[in-house]
This record gives sequence, C-alpha cells and structure tokens, in this order.
Amino acid sequence: MDSGNLAGAIPDSIPDELVTVLARAEHVRIERIVSRGHASPPAFWYDQDEAEFVLLVAGEARLLIEGEPELTLGPGDWLTIAPHLRHRVTWTDPARDTVWLAVFYRSEAS
Repeated sequence: MDSGNLAGAIPDSIPDELVTVLARAEHVRIERIVSRGHASPPAFWYDQDEAEFVLLVAGEARLLIEGEPELTLGPGDWLTIAPHLRHRVTWTDPARDTVWLAVFYRSEAS
C-alpha cells in the first residue's frame, strides 16, 4: 500500500514544476503537479495522446484551451481534456503553491 499527502514533501525552492507520479497502471497515470509561478513557455502547447482529468487542489491558475477563452481555476475546479486538444498553462500564483491532481488515461480501444 502506498499513501501520502498532496500538500506534503514540497521543497522550499522549485525552479521547475514538481511532478510526482502517485500511481500508474496499463491505461492510467495519476500525477501530483506543483506549480509556483510556473507557466507553459511562450508558443508552447500540450498536445497529448492521452485524455486528462485535472483537478486544482490548491492555489490558482489560468489555463488556455486552443480556440477557447482563458479559464481561471481555483481550488475544487476540474476539467477533462480530450486527447490532442491543445492547451497551455498561462499563469500560476507565484506567491503560493498551486497543486494539481492530474489523471491521464486511455480507453481500451486506444
């Protein structure tokens, strides 16, 4: 059995986003992502083979889905992102940790 706390073991300094894989199986991967003022590089877009369920646990962030208005996310906000739906993080709060729970998954047919 593995266990932990989503707010635990976060270093004082995180020069890059901190990504921790919490669990994985054949068609799913669950990650904790910690951002502190991090954003996607200019002109960079995520374009993933997997679908993603993302829940903002703490902090605040802004996310841009290609062709859609920018979203502001706070604790408890979640969304699903279909495979190959281009998206990027435009801002995360630099004064506190933004903690994401991301579940990446594939259907059995993928």
